[in-house]
Amino acid sequence: MTETQQDRSCGYVAVIGAPNAGKSTLVNQLVGSKVSIVSPKVQTTRNRIMGIVIKDQAQVILVDTPGLFTASTRLERAMVSAAWSGADEGDMVAYIFDSKKKGPNENDRKVLERLSQIVKDRPVFLLLNKVDAIAKPKLLELAVMMNNLCPFTATFMISAKTGDGVEDVLKECVQHLPKGIWLYDEDQISDMPMRLLAAELTREQVFLQLHEEVPYEITVETEVWEPFDNGSIRLQQTIHVTRDNLKAIILGKGGSRLREIGTCARVELEKMLDTTVHLKLFVRVTTKWKDDPDYYSEWGLDSGA
Repeated sequence: MTETQQDRSCGYVAVIGAPNAGKSTLVNQLVGSKVSIVSPKVQTTRNRIMGIVIKDQAQVILVDTPGLFTASTRLERAMVSAAWSGADEGDMVAYIFDSKKKGPNENDRKVLERLSQIVKDRPVFLLLNKVDAIAKPKLLELAVMMNNLCPFTATFMISAKTGDGVEDVLKECVQHLPKGIWLYDEDQISDMPMRLLAAELTREQVFLQLHEEVPYEITVETEVWEPFDNGSIRLQQTIHVTRDNLKAIILGKGGSRLREIGTCARVELEKMLDTTVHLKLFVRVTTKWKDDPDYYSEWGLDSGA
């Protein structure tokens, strides 16, 4: 081991919080590239996604988790289980909270109670997000209220969207990392296979364009990934829906909506892959996809949670 490698540190930071608190936005901001999809709709992130950041001699592995909420369906239970698994396995935990809320609700209080046990063995940070939308005195009151419920290791006031205060969070994480060799290559920004990440970018566009028209009964599968000699890539993806009427909504009149989704997804894919992408989208009714164990396995979820 070289002298430089001996000086290195590496570890996992679990980013947890309620749906739409800003977890994915924070991870993307820290990584400097999109590794987790962002949507105004809650519960968009379904699995644990790792974003990788290099800071001096430290490699910070950020684990973006699904939102913590009261689960009712099989998929929701698997998502919440994945979030807590990330928190339990991380070297430290970053709990992000939407500061526009007046205070913690009943579900938040249950989370804080569990975090108060975790903080006994490792650092747990409170990240009050969206601080540009609330007056400073109220922020301070909220920070005191939250720390009374859980003795956080440190508290930060940030805007994940603009990046304000985010660098301070990264520096604090680096201070608590264990010494050790880096687990990923220097140029790697995520552990997610490119096929899955490409599928996520397309699913993001479905959410962004259809808003409230399409519920969470969709998933996207990358079926073909074909690189060409000139560096371009041909992708074929299928959007799986559970009902015929959802298929009609995604297709739009004469397939117009699907073409628009495909155009926007292709732009995001080309940004991510830095090459020309030829994208073909299909929509298929797959009524039981949420009961398919293979789906859960592919995304690292526990179908029996």
